[in-house]
Amino acid sequence: MRDLLTNPAWQPADLGVPLPDSPHAVSVAMPSWQDVIDYEEGRPELAAKLQSGYPRFFCHPLVTRLFNSTASRCASDGEGCIVYPSRASAERCLAYVAARSQLPVRLENLHGGACAVVFPESERKLAREYWRYCGETLSSRMAAHLLAGHGPPTPEMESAGRTARLAIRSQLAALHGTSPEDVFLFPSGMAAIAAAHRLVTAALPGLPSLQLDFPYVDALKVQQEFGSGVRFLASTDDDALAEIRTLAASRSISSVFCEMPSNPLLRSARLSAFAPELRNARIPLVVDDTVASVVSIHALRFADLVTTSLTKSFSGTGDVLAGSLVINPDSPHHAAFRAAMAAESSDDLLWCEDAVALAANARDFPARVAQSHASAAALAAWLDQHPAIDSVWYPRQGDGLDEILRPGAGRGCLLSFTLRNQDLTPLVYDRLRVSKGPSLGTNFTLCCPYTLLAHYTELDWAASCGVPARLLRVSTGLEDSADLIARFRDALDGLC
Repeated sequence: MRDLLTNPAWQPADLGVPLPDSPHAVSVAMPSWQDVIDYEEGRPELAAKLQSGYPRFFCHPLVTRLFNSTASRCASDGEGCIVYPSRASAERCLAYVAARSQLPVRLENLHGGACAVVFPESERKLAREYWRYCGETLSSRMAAHLLAGHGPPTPEMESAGRTARLAIRSQLAALHGTSPEDVFLFPSGMAAIAAAHRLVTAALPGLPSLQLDFPYVDALKVQQEFGSGVRFLASTDDDALAEIRTLAASRSISSVFCEMPSNPLLRSARLSAFAPELRNARIPLVVDDTVASVVSIHALRFADLVTTSLTKSFSGTGDVLAGSLVINPDSPHHAAFRAAMAAESSDDLLWCEDAVALAANARDFPARVAQSHASAAALAAWLDQHPAIDSVWYPRQGDGLDEILRPGAGRGCLLSFTLRNQDLTPLVYDRLRVSKGPSLGTNFTLCCPYTLLAHYTELDWAASCGVPARLLRVSTGLEDSADLIARFRDALDGLC
């Protein structure tokens, strides 16, 4: 297996290789700036070279084979299908498509507990939108199991899966300072966010949610596409926090969603400035702690719900998709939220083999977080002083993260930067000797032109929110920080 710490996927010949070198990789190498442009433009010659990709956006080859195999058995001419890990997930997809289409959509139960949504081919875009937004995806490991003709998991697989899920919930509960019964697992971080949105929408129906600060793209999409809409505040300044207090006093929002810190601008709101008002009005606060992780921050100090993409730092390896939702035992909604989540049986959506892989990956989670966070701080400090750099975004002392930062903890594995001469950004990206592709929190450093990947069709809107088109986002891994800085020095050499 290729060691991406010492042999990163950064050269033209690496285009399309899985990151990591695994049949279940959740990222893919896009070594050049033009690769990213070609991907976003849908160039078939680029797509043909991709051996993997982020699973909510790119169907894994095994998953594609399962879809095609299922369609040949369950779909008629002019129909397509998407397979979900459970009937409940498929039913939610069916409801989404049916509400937006006048054409018939149906379900087909499959062996192994999976369920297919069969739809007219003209509605494929709608069906794929739900797959992306809800995050309740069927994993490559489950697809391999079903393609092999197996039925439900064997008793041994089920037992191993239950043991692994309990180990994961117990590990997260210990870090959050809560009970394993308040931790729920999902097949992706987006599935956890979508579940949180279902909970808050049911608690206060008919009201919009509120998104505070520029978020990860689909965290906002979920709120736009489901429930009663969303109010979006693209800042964490005093005016934005005052507006939340006003909305809380009038009880005109169902919830507040935010990231600590946000992605890709790495800002953190002062939760103390509005969380008490939300609690008094029984309006839930949902915090995503993926970037900093529970090792570094204690989001339950203020949040009613904490969501996390376990795909990222918790796993580290980059070969399993998963997420978690943690309910604050002190939340006024605790009993209702726990009962609703228990009824959903979300843990069953995390396929047993994925749970086993995730539990094994996470054993050294705290130590890996400490190392990657230290490297991010060192690299951000070095970039701050480089004459070719215009701006560096990294969680700074004095922002809202301080309120929930654990003693001695780092401030996240993520940073973003722009060049003074942004015309040179493609050159620097192409020269940079680190693996380049989507995702974050991997044990190996990853760089990507984040705004192009996440907002290619809405670059002007992103810019209006303070997110430059030529922003480079870096997720630091476990490389020696001096070696990592040397790689960035080489990429920037001669530019000023």
